[in-house]
Amino acid sequence: MHVLLNDERQECDMPLTVAAFLSQRQLLTPGVALALNHQILPRSRWEEHHLEEGDHLLLFQVIAGG
Repeated sequence: MHVLLNDERQECDMPLTVAAFLSQRQLLTPGVALALNHQILPRSRWEEHHLEEGDHLLLFQVIAGG
């Protein structure tokens, strides 16, 4: 299966949750947020949401401030 992570094509096995995908790539770190197919996916759902062929993930660092 192929997905896009920050516009780079990634190959992965099926079925795979978002959390497992990020963990395999050592990207499951505090302070990051994720958009899946252009919608924010709450971190509380990363363990249950399975990736599908062609999904587009955008992983970014959360910055606090004012």
